[in-house]
This record gives sequence, C-alpha cells and structure tokens, in this order.
Amino acid sequence: MGSCVRVKEASMVTPSETTPSTVLALSALDSQLFLRFTIEYLFLYKPSPPVDQDATTARLKAALAQALVPYYPFAGRVRPRPDCLGLEVACGAQGAVFIEAFADSYNAIDFEKAPKTVTHWRTLLSLHVADVLKGSPTLVVQLTWLSDGAAAIGVGINHCICDGIGSAEFLNYFAELAREKHAPLNELAPRPKPIWDRHLLNPPQVKQTRVNPVSHPEFKRVPDLCGFMNRVSTGLKPTSITFDKRRLGELKRLACITSEPGESVVYTSFEVLAAHVWRSWARALRFPPNQMLKLLFSINVRKRVKPCLPEGYYGNAFVLGCAEASAEELGERGIGFGSGLVKQAKERVGKEHVRGVMDLVSERRACPDPVGVLIVSQWSRLGLESVDVGMGKAVHVGPVCCDRYCLFLPVRDECVGVNVMLAVPTPAVDNYELFMHL
Repeated sequence: MGSCVRVKEASMVTPSETTPSTVLALSALDSQLFLRFTIEYLFLYKPSPPVDQDATTARLKAALAQALVPYYPFAGRVRPRPDCLGLEVACGAQGAVFIEAFADSYNAIDFEKAPKTVTHWRTLLSLHVADVLKGSPTLVVQLTWLSDGAAAIGVGINHCICDGIGSAEFLNYFAELAREKHAPLNELAPRPKPIWDRHLLNPPQVKQTRVNPVSHPEFKRVPDLCGFMNRVSTGLKPTSITFDKRRLGELKRLACITSEPGESVVYTSFEVLAAHVWRSWARALRFPPNQMLKLLFSINVRKRVKPCLPEGYYGNAFVLGCAEASAEELGERGIGFGSGLVKQAKERVGKEHVRGVMDLVSERRACPDPVGVLIVSQWSRLGLESVDVGMGKAVHVGPVCCDRYCLFLPVRDECVGVNVMLAVPTPAVDNYELFMHL
C-alpha cells in the first residue's frame, strides 16, 4: 500500500482571519491519560460527474482555513500545563496540516469490504501523530485521489481537543464551507457557535463527599488469568459485519426472550448489538470460564450534568459505561443477560457519577486497565455520514486503521443500519463471524 500512494504536496493551513493568541486550559475529562491519541477518520467519495481536482483541492484548503477561525484551537498545539495537573492548548495560529496525494493503483471498490490488514489504509493519512503532546499539529487532513476518480479524505484530530460529537460538528462545518465554495460565512445555514467553556467539566474546588472507587468499575483492575493482552492483540485480522434494521430487530426480540426471569425490558439497538458483539468476541476467543471481562463504551453526558452543557460544546463530554461479567456468564446466559448489563451501566450515569469521574481522573489520574476489556465506540450516530465536501455523501465512513477496539459505523443509505468493524486474532475469526451471524 505504501508504494501506491505518492504525496504531491504537504502544507500548513492557517486561519483565514486573525484569531486569539492565547492559552486555553483543557478540562479534567479532556486531560485523561487514555485520550492522548489521534482520532482518525477515513471518508470515501465517488463524485459524479468527475470534479476538477486542482479546483477541489484549492476549495478544501480554503474551507479549512475558514473553519479554523471559529475553531481556532484546532490550529494550536496541545501541551502539559506548567503545574502538571492537566493539559492546555497554546493558540497562536500555528496551523493544521493539509496533504494532497495520489493512489494510482487504488480505487473505490477496495473499500467495499474489510481491509486486508489492520494498517492497510495507513498511508491514506500518511502523517500519523503518535505523540500528541510534543508540538505536533492538532489537525491533519489528507486528500488522496484514487485511480478511478474517487477521493479519499483522511482526517486526524487530537482527541484531547474534542470527542466524537465535537469532531463531527467540526467536520460538518468544514464540509459545509467547502460545499458553499466562496459564500460569505453569514450566508451559510445557522450552526451552533463553537463553545470552549472547559471549566464546566472540572471537579468543584470544594469536595462535598469522597468518591467511592467501587462505584466506578471502569477503573477497576481484573485478574489476568490467560495472558489477556497477548491473546487479544496478536495476529489481528479486520472483520466487517453489517446489521440492517431487520437483523437488529431480531437481536432485540432474542434479548427480550433471554432476559433475566421476571424482567420486561425494551432494549435499544446499541444495547443489544454491543452485548451481541461482546458475547461473540468472548466465545470466539475462548477465555477461561472465570476470566472477568468488561465492555467499555462512551456515554454522552452533555444532558446528564446539571446544568446541561451549552449547545456547541465540542470538548470531551463523555464518561465510560462499564458492563462486567465472567466469560462463562456471557456464554451461557444469552444476549438478554449482556444487554441488561449494558442498560444498567448506562442508567448508573448521572450528575454524581460524572462528578466522581472528574474527581478520580484529576486527583488519582485514574485510567482504565486494558486487561479483560473490549471497547466499543459508536460512530454510527455522530453524523459523520453527512460530511459532504461538495462531492456528494460519502460512500464509506470508517477508521484509517482497524484494531481490537470495536467500532459501530454508519451504513450508506440506511439510517438504522450499523456496520461492526473489529480486528480479531486470526485463529478466532471464523468462530467470531459464525457467532455474530447466529
């Protein structure tokens, strides 16, 4: 793949207007240890009729420069605070990186199934920022023209700056500017003003009660009974399985049938699909029966804190939900059991729970331990499928690299459908796919 992509130009794009030169503090949730990486998105477009490549490149660069005016922290650099108690953004219009490249032996049909390897699409975002705290650009955009006229856009965003919802808001704003070509900003459809206000997710100065770590299983370690990390991280092969509305309905009915006796529960699509993936993965990897396993997933807290966060807040505004069970329980008690655990994990999250997380991550630098953990991230409800930069809706939305973290991705032309992407150890792939299709 590396030999297929050649970079034509890499440049630094700065805001099109003067922006504040300042230092902005990130919140306790932004500064968490496990968020110090780059979110990497990959969009594929099949413009019809074909577009003028030079004009499109110039239009995207101009739109990016415009977008960096209200979102000027994306042109800054993230660094540790001098007191070492968190992170901050030095905003001086340093700029975002824009890359134009060509992939002569690569075309749109290659995206219709799972990539061959976990890094198969790596060079579609050739500047990978491994250390986000050492002066690296906060935002990287790569436009790659494919041999059949399709275009791939890879985007890397420092996760310390924003969460999935925030990054999707930024990308849709950037796309809207690109679609409108050179339209004045005041002629675009109204969007929520980007809100910084990171102090809203810092723990209060005066502690009212001491946080009980037992109530936050997401940070609790479980015993490693099987060499867990080596077991789940070696020889990974990407998988991609789509669930349409009918299949999700079947999972919901099955979850109700296999729920705990006496329960009459209505489950969401996320709850049943997350439980189904968790159970299928656990069964396929054949963990010891008493190995404790955790499913971690993000829960948006914008409306779960009091007062609610303002519309347009694009910082990290989520906490981790945690469902926990032994491998034996997951395998024997059915999808209803797992779905109930996911639902209970969601229901535990209220304003006091969020405050507890803020205390734990700021005072104790609490961080999830990877042993026993499967992480699910829901990209299918972020609005990424609506990112149209003037070449029509994306025909593919997904990650640049596929790994052992499970992603729920949007399905083209299906508002309910979900594509499940997960890299599984090669010896377990056949069983995993079999269990997923049951």
